[in-house]
Amino acid sequence: MAKELTSREDNYSQWYNDLVTKADLAENSAVRGCMVIKPYGYGIWERMQQALDKMFKDTGHENAYFPLFIPKSFFSKEASHVEGFAKECAVVTHYRLKNDPNGKGIVVDEDAKLEEELIVRPTSETIIWDTYRDWIQSYRDLPLLINQWANVVRWEMRTRLFLRTAEFLWQEGHTAHATKDEAIAEAEQMLRVYAEFAEEWMAVPVLRGVKSPNERFAGAVETYCIEALMQDGKALQAGTSHFLGQNFAKAFDVKFLNKENKQDFVWATSWGVSTRLMGALIMSHSDDNGLVLPPKLAPIQVVIVPIYKNDEQYELISDKATEIKKALETKGIRVKYDGRTTQKPGYKFAEWELKGVPLRLAIGPRDLENNTVEVARRDTLEKESLYQQNLEQKVANLLEQIQKNLFQKALDFRNENTFKVDNWSDFKVRIEKGGFVMAHWDGTSETEQKIKEETKATIRLIPIEGYPEEGNCIYSGKPSAQRVYFARAY
Repeated sequence: MAKELTSREDNYSQWYNDLVTKADLAENSAVRGCMVIKPYGYGIWERMQQALDKMFKDTGHENAYFPLFIPKSFFSKEASHVEGFAKECAVVTHYRLKNDPNGKGIVVDEDAKLEEELIVRPTSETIIWDTYRDWIQSYRDLPLLINQWANVVRWEMRTRLFLRTAEFLWQEGHTAHATKDEAIAEAEQMLRVYAEFAEEWMAVPVLRGVKSPNERFAGAVETYCIEALMQDGKALQAGTSHFLGQNFAKAFDVKFLNKENKQDFVWATSWGVSTRLMGALIMSHSDDNGLVLPPKLAPIQVVIVPIYKNDEQYELISDKATEIKKALETKGIRVKYDGRTTQKPGYKFAEWELKGVPLRLAIGPRDLENNTVEVARRDTLEKESLYQQNLEQKVANLLEQIQKNLFQKALDFRNENTFKVDNWSDFKVRIEKGGFVMAHWDGTSETEQKIKEETKATIRLIPIEGYPEEGNCIYSGKPSAQRVYFARAY
């Protein structure tokens, strides 16, 4: 099956597309730019959802749901917000269809025009802040910590499964606070939550920082972000958290009576991650043989494959495999026994390797005699024979090792592909080769835009914990207080 994949070296983009479809994660739909997430792919997304949802609730947040449709007038209330999303909006103009009087199928009923057009949500700040006006009256109503799991639509011209689609799944948090400091602390806290999830669950090391003004979320005062490096040397924004100041509160007149008995506007944040994380997961760990999944997010952590020559052997091995499966499941391990008689073991090995299952156990007649199993790791492709005694603990230990190994491998790759440069000519050479490039920037939007136009590289982030290091901008030569991270990105 791996032979059906384009190699990463030959064509990384095609390798990615091949892998997403052949590993049964997703496929293009009949609607241009939209995807169908298949059960195996959705199983990974569900694991992500469950982990993140618990992290949100552990930090005091509650889930709610808001409308898919947003009145067009809401978007005109916050100028920079509408400017940021205007070109990506899908607009509903009519509410009814009718039979074509000329007998040519179904047409839009021209008499059913909406009085006000509705926008299919590209993000929910406007509809949520209009709602919060009725929810918030006093400082006793604060902080308001709400998250929603939803789909959004952003009309993309160039789409790629998971990475950029016209419709995608995500979560979006929207919080209201009594003070500026509380709101900033919330935005920073959620960035830490995202970084912890990326590193501990996805096994993807991330950089933490803030976006430059050019790259900020539309309507935000400050955008915090985590950035990951993919195997082709391109960066991928893996999550963002925004300090919105009082911009949306003022736009939608969300006031509260503070402890001094005075009216004030609330302070706001929003934060979100999407199915784009699926793309990050795939591109961080997978290889030319297929997917490589971290055990914490793998829908199936262990697959058991029987090897037999006749029905009698099959029955005996199947009984033993079922016994092992039950023992592993008592440890909370997600196990599948592939007892299909329609496929040979070699086919099954290749299929589960392609799908990235972290551990494969094979049991044959000799294993029954010796009380052993053959164990194959997906991350290293190493095989070993293990005695069945205490197998559940041995397997649990191996899964933990695989999780740590994937993170360390990705971290080593990032470290090996992060470079410091101090002049424009070196910068241009280095950016062509990929990776993160740490360089001085003079802090102006004009210089940032020129660098982007000439190299297709953007400032991925300004480090939060950046240490002072005076220097000169690689492009303008003007003074700079610290280095920022540049890269070409998805």
